Amino acid sequence: MVVLNNYLTLNTLKLRIYFTLALLLITVTCFGFVNRGRVDSLKTLVTSSLKSQSEPDTLRINRLNSLAGNYFDSNPDSTLYYAQKGVALSRKINYKAGIADGLVQTAHANYFKGKFKQAILEFDEAILIYKKLNDNTGLSNCYMLYGRMYNLLANYNEALTYLKLALDLNKKYKNEAYESDCYKNMGIVYYSEGQLSTALDYYYKALFIALKLHNKAFMAADYNDIGVVLQSMELYPKALEYYKKSLKLFAGTKDLNGVGTIYENIGEVMMNQKNYDRAIFYCTKSINIAKKQDDKDGMMSDYTDLGLCYGHKGQFEKAISNLDTSLQISSKYKNVYNEACTLIGFGTVYNMQKDYKNAYKYAMEGQSLAVKLGNLSVRSNAALQLNKTLAGLGRFDDAYKLLRQYIELKDSLNNNESIQKLTSYNLELNFATKQKQLAQQQLDRDILYQQRIKQQRLINTIFLIIILGMIAISVVYYRQKRKQQKINLMLEEKNREVVEQKTSIDDQAQKLNDLNTLKDRLISVLAHDLRAPLSTLRGLFSLLQDDTISHQQLLDMIPGVLKKLEYTSDFLDTLLFWINSQMENFENSAKSFYVKDIVAFEAESYHEQAGLKGITLIDSVPDDIVASADPNSIRIVIRNLITNAIKFSRENDTIEISAKRQDKQNYVITVRDTGTGMSEEQLNKLFKSKVNSKTGTNNESGTGMGMLFCKDLVEKCSGRIWVTSTPGQGTSFSFTVPLGVINETRLEVA
Repeated sequence: MVVLNNYLTLNTLKLRIYFTLALLLITVTCFGFVNRGRVDSLKTLVTSSLKSQSEPDTLRINRLNSLAGNYFDSNPDSTLYYAQKGVALSRKINYKAGIADGLVQTAHANYFKGKFKQAILEFDEAILIYKKLNDNTGLSNCYMLYGRMYNLLANYNEALTYLKLALDLNKKYKNEAYESDCYKNMGIVYYSEGQLSTALDYYYKALFIALKLHNKAFMAADYNDIGVVLQSMELYPKALEYYKKSLKLFAGTKDLNGVGTIYENIGEVMMNQKNYDRAIFYCTKSINIAKKQDDKDGMMSDYTDLGLCYGHKGQFEKAISNLDTSLQISSKYKNVYNEACTLIGFGTVYNMQKDYKNAYKYAMEGQSLAVKLGNLSVRSNAALQLNKTLAGLGRFDDAYKLLRQYIELKDSLNNNESIQKLTSYNLELNFATKQKQLAQQQLDRDILYQQRIKQQRLINTIFLIIILGMIAISVVYYRQKRKQQKINLMLEEKNREVVEQKTSIDDQAQKLNDLNTLKDRLISVLAHDLRAPLSTLRGLFSLLQDDTISHQQLLDMIPGVLKKLEYTSDFLDTLLFWINSQMENFENSAKSFYVKDIVAFEAESYHEQAGLKGITLIDSVPDDIVASADPNSIRIVIRNLITNAIKFSRENDTIEISAKRQDKQNYVITVRDTGTGMSEEQLNKLFKSKVNSKTGTNNESGTGMGMLFCKDLVEKCSGRIWVTSTPGQGTSFSFTVPLGVINETRLEVA
């Protein structure tokens, strides 16, 4: 996966001495609107200037460096050519600023082409010159490009060090455009480290500033980078939305590198969705652009993706050929991340062919580099492929160790992923709120501007009245009074809009606080209630492996472990289904179904559990009740209500599930028990995010989240849920579902 770098030059301080034509050209180019004719005009101007004068001067050097910067997005070789000419001429007359500007351009082009040692020498020399000249704009640009280079080399600490230096300079001198670029590049580094949540935070900071400045080039890059993070979280539809936004902004510009990057990212989404033909189509378009640009990083990623696509299609010769090309480039230019991905890709393709000898060689090398990178996703992929290879070679003990390592890495990745999905949702809410605030500030400025215009008109009118005389005063006064009344009405209307928008913002803030509370609760549950049963099971297996316990002791422990695992499985089913309902288009899943089918299935599943406690479970739902809702949501709600009733019922108690027509639009489904009941205080807290779960009659544990999920799922199905209870006498949970259409054949529940 590729994160877009926004290659923009930052030499505007020196451009003040340029001719008007050169200044306009460079300014427009930095924002992505330059066309081929204007670049050719500047090229002609520089060429004619070089031919017409025998001695170099600062003006021609500045033109050469500017032309080098303008060519980077479309032709990096031209950047290197003109920048080297600028440096040579600058050294001839000892023009320090020209030397530094030219070195930054040559270093940029050299590391883009994989010549990192040469780029480091040029960056270091440029930094020394900028410091002596006290040129903070040039220095911050140099720091930022230095940070990008170290990110490609997987030296993330050095990358962040230089990017933070650039950010501090831009904040100090209030350069918001370059501050946005710094945030974006810091997000790229955190993404490369596998810290997706932190990366997403920085990308949204960058995007907010870009929207504020209406900088389409920055906006396009930020939309792409956010899409990359969402793709890593497997939110593919959301990722494609951001990629399409980015591609639309890049349309018509000369930033071929950006367009190629987006094509590659779309291709990877297609590959993850197993649409390999479409993936090959987009990756081929991307690799053609990368070759034209001589973009080594892009070519490595594209060849690796093409190799995996052909491998999945069974075209192994093409797969090995593409992977071999990627490996040669990544090894030559010491790109650790791409080299690790390519080696793991080799292991994947050879495992598909059952050529475990070759697979072992590449998988071992890939795992070694993955450990060096520290990226959880790359390490888990390496462990999985090495596990398959060792199993194929018959080394089952070693394969088992790798499998355990893969499961541990995947558990860490999944735990992080759930937090990141919640973070993504919260960040989008924050970003939407900031956008509204920005729009409100612009509206306030417009109103103030209109007021000033009207005040000036009023003053002009007063002078006119004095000149014309007292006769016109009464007429003008009357007209002005009417105008003022209209203005007052407009101001009252605007104030009312401001109050309404403020109320809306407060509501959004309250929702955000509720989401944060829910997030903290979910994280607590995931960290404690769900990890504990798994730790118990792991400990049991460890004891069994070491022969620490006897067979009889193992049999005595199994019921308790199964009980905890059963609770964990039920809660995970509910939690995962609820999270899915939050992230996808839930409204389209409603359909007609027989309520009896769902209730009978769930009641049958829990008859044994109820019988063990001496509880009678009765299904009184009529056969002909047809509801229109999401059947999986209703199944989850009924399951939670039944398990909750069993939890708080005693021996000889009864649980009954019934359903009846409530009105013309709804049925009401009720789960009634004769158990311990609840107090009024417990009822008031039941559907709140801060509720604490009580233990059941047999000390059964819980998370307190089930009723909250039930409420949310019922409301998404256009229903409502309520509860009545008397302490010591029992509890009755009821909820409504819309009526469905009865078909001639029996409906099946999904």
